[in-house]
Amino acid sequence: MTDIAASVTASRPWKQGLGWLLILGPLFLLCYSQVNQYTATRHDVGSLVFNWEQQVPFMPWTIVPYWSIDLLYGISLFICTSKQELTRHGCRLLAASLIACVSFLLFPLKFTFTRPETQGFFGWLFGQLEQFDLPYNQAPSLHIIITWLLWLRFRQHIQGYWRHIAGFWFLLIAVSVLTTWQHHFIDVVSGVIVALCISYAIPVCGKWQWHRPKPHALRLASKYAAGAIAFSMAGVMTPYACVLFWPSAALFLVAAAYAGAGTAIFQKDAAGHLSIPARILLLPYLVTAGISKRGFVRNIPAVSDMRNGIFVGCFPLSAVEQNAVLDLTAEFQRQPGTTAYWSSCPLMDLVAPDLAQIKEAVNQLTRVKHSHDTVLVCCALGLSRSATIVAAWLIAEGRCQSAQQATAYVRSQRRQVVFSDEHLRALEHFQKSLCQTP
Repeated sequence: MTDIAASVTASRPWKQGLGWLLILGPLFLLCYSQVNQYTATRHDVGSLVFNWEQQVPFMPWTIVPYWSIDLLYGISLFICTSKQELTRHGCRLLAASLIACVSFLLFPLKFTFTRPETQGFFGWLFGQLEQFDLPYNQAPSLHIIITWLLWLRFRQHIQGYWRHIAGFWFLLIAVSVLTTWQHHFIDVVSGVIVALCISYAIPVCGKWQWHRPKPHALRLASKYAAGAIAFSMAGVMTPYACVLFWPSAALFLVAAAYAGAGTAIFQKDAAGHLSIPARILLLPYLVTAGISKRGFVRNIPAVSDMRNGIFVGCFPLSAVEQNAVLDLTAEFQRQPGTTAYWSSCPLMDLVAPDLAQIKEAVNQLTRVKHSHDTVLVCCALGLSRSATIVAAWLIAEGRCQSAQQATAYVRSQRRQVVFSDEHLRALEHFQKSLCQTP
């Protein structure tokens, strides 16, 4: 309860939250009801129902969690602790209503089960629902989309066992769309997909940026795009293989990263955590990258001592001996067992960082080293990204006088490191920039 109380008393943009509520509430009621009534007049409304859905039980009491989303919707606009968080959350809710209503118009579906008559308090709640809702606004389930968006906000501001209680309640809300006989399964699945896309496209932290890609990065982007297209074609041509659209989407996102979107596609924060939507959407790629890493590290030292308290190594999956970690990966999630101080500076794999990225990583390493005796600088295998940044740090600290000397030193301490011509040019550019600094 202490965590909740502290969260409630924190400074919050109350007026902006009220403004968003005054915009979103009427807009939702107007759009949702008008689309529902219009669809009721159409004669081309079909349905998509699986046979097993007949076995889903009708549970009247679940109308309570179903209705509770209205209260939680309003509260969510007042728990945000910054204007940016509130604005992004409000934009997500706005996008949810607009996308869902457009989908209801373009792909109308009807709920086909006849709900049993219910008495008492639960029956009254169903009666109130029927005065507003008609069985036509189905796929994607707006209830599911909003449930996901609200859960993301509440979990951000609730800690300990209260987070588990809130998570269980939001799960009940999600299940209730089936047990109150409001939606079919296809509505839930499509709702989850839309919810993930909205929460990923409108991140609460960070922002989307585009940088002009290098030729090598474009070649990598084309390879990932080709893989994405191959998975998409297999998903279309092979019966019951629509699940292949998931790895296809993940590869398209990675292709976009190399084409200029950069590390933003992973949505990794300073503490080494990827956003939940990014983890889910990119899961096929992340799992493959993790398997690949485990295969390559067998013949590589986990950590190599660069002297002066600096170590270069593979991305750690457990506790490390060093006091701090500078994580240069964009694609890996910090593991719970790594208890050292963690600082993340994401860089794309397989391409040399540009001057701005090198400067930021070196500055970050300098700050971390200033407050910690030993620092592990890691990337996936500890062979390229980490080696390049440590070489740049040696130049910046004056411990090496040239890019050639710095790379030679790093290679002498960890002979498996890989410096391509592109990496060497990036280090030489960094060295020249230091000489030009007044």
